[in-house]
Amino acid sequence: MLFKQLFENESCTYTYMISCTNKKEAVLIDPVIETIDRDLQIINSLGLKLTYAIDTHIHADHVTSASALREITKCKVAGPANDNLECRDVNFIDNDSLIIGNSIKINAFHTPGHTDTHFSYTLDYNSEKMLFSGDALLIDACGRTDFQSGSSEVLFSTIKKIFYAMPENTKVYPGHDYNNKSFSTIYHQKRDNELINFDISLKNYIKKMNNLKLAKPKKIDIAVPRNNACGLSN
Repeated sequence: MLFKQLFENESCTYTYMISCTNKKEAVLIDPVIETIDRDLQIINSLGLKLTYAIDTHIHADHVTSASALREITKCKVAGPANDNLECRDVNFIDNDSLIIGNSIKINAFHTPGHTDTHFSYTLDYNSEKMLFSGDALLIDACGRTDFQSGSSEVLFSTIKKIFYAMPENTKVYPGHDYNNKSFSTIYHQKRDNELINFDISLKNYIKKMNNLKLAKPKKIDIAVPRNNACGLSN
């Protein structure tokens, strides 16, 4: 397996490339339109064929490049079925999976709270478990819940019952990071996460979330409509 973590500076978004080195097939998780040329250059330079462009949810802070990638590479566009997007080729339901190349299995599962349809993805490689948590669980933080069908109570349940139930050595690869951190582990998030460690109560967590007072995402009015069309402009 070949794995690359790629970064888009304006929205601080991580895109993940996962590929099977035997069959030369690759997928991108949460690709961004501004970095489509970079992503294609990497894929082409490695002699890979892009088979899937996968989104974790309908993003509010950047536009996905999923449709543009499909137009160029003939890959399939994938994401949560409950988004009800006709532009997607693969619509995941809870506990679905897909295979890359010979044997790389990506597991898809429902992790609501940041949005009510948000999905995350895991894969097991050798003895390592990798979690691509989208905007649900971040490094020492979590996704916001104050717009776009978000719910602090639901995200609390998702993080505590789903993510924190995973093996503690699971590597956490988030959809964003704003402090130059590339990954963490479930162990460190249960212990050190400033918004939602393992011991925090729901009441105190909701209080913290209500006090975040975050600015509206700059691109929300553009990103959400376009992402409802898998990145296509009207």
